[in-house]
Amino acid sequence: MLDPSFLLAGLLNGLLAGGIYVLVAVGLTLIYGVLHIINFAHGSLLMLAMYAVFWLWRLAGVDPYAALPLVTAGAFAFGFLLYRLLIGRYSHGRDENILLITLGLSIVFDNAALLFFGGNTQTVDVPYAGSFVELGAAFLPVPKIISFVAALAICALLGLFMALSDTGKAIRAVARERQGARLVGIDVETIFAVSYGIGIACLGAAACLLMPTYYVTPASGHAFVLVAFTIVVLGGMGSFVGAAVGGLVIGVTESLGGLFLGEQLGQIGISLIFILILLLRPTGLFGSKA
Repeated sequence: MLDPSFLLAGLLNGLLAGGIYVLVAVGLTLIYGVLHIINFAHGSLLMLAMYAVFWLWRLAGVDPYAALPLVTAGAFAFGFLLYRLLIGRYSHGRDENILLITLGLSIVFDNAALLFFGGNTQTVDVPYAGSFVELGAAFLPVPKIISFVAALAICALLGLFMALSDTGKAIRAVARERQGARLVGIDVETIFAVSYGIGIACLGAAACLLMPTYYVTPASGHAFVLVAFTIVVLGGMGSFVGAAVGGLVIGVTESLGGLFLGEQLGQIGISLIFILILLLRPTGLFGSKA
């Protein structure tokens, strides 16, 4: 029988991992909630943000956490301009065109990264990377604790922005009824671009929180987005609360699955959750019925 202390360690490590998943999933669910499409370039854009963090550290010695404001702001600007100049302009208002454009962007970004950065694994060497906090039988990495707290704080701030700011209210209005939003004078195309930019800004923040303990390759973003998509389905498409709860649930499931089944089979639990949600509650835990 497995020692309860090991279960506690697995649970805590799963929660810490879930914090990053929440941030990636919130960006994905925001874009879906407003644009009503799945952003196929999400993983590639996360990878580019991770390379940005790596090169800031490599060339200028900027700590990944210190780079968070710069990378997040840069990611927002990149996402905003990407939608304004390419996605919005050439999709002609058709959702299927947006899907194809984001899929094409994903292929372009992945291959461009492979061409310019190579396929080698790149990591950031920070002095606190090997620091741990001992909690019973659990040894929790300090960078993961920092990332967990920061990720939840960012999500809380984003929630307040969406609830209290005029822009946040406009985003919610467009998400609920875009034609009605146009009739009351909201610039829907600008809101689309802002929403896309915020979704990519979440990836920029996630990249800064990931790099002290993770690596980057041209394919590294896709693993996170596959998990994030499961989180969005679990929590409910377009639901912020669902993304937060789903991220923590999936993080714990992945950790405990690895503990019981081994690292290679630990992903089975995530796949089972995905299948069960689709079969039993397709709208997700917090999703609304059409």
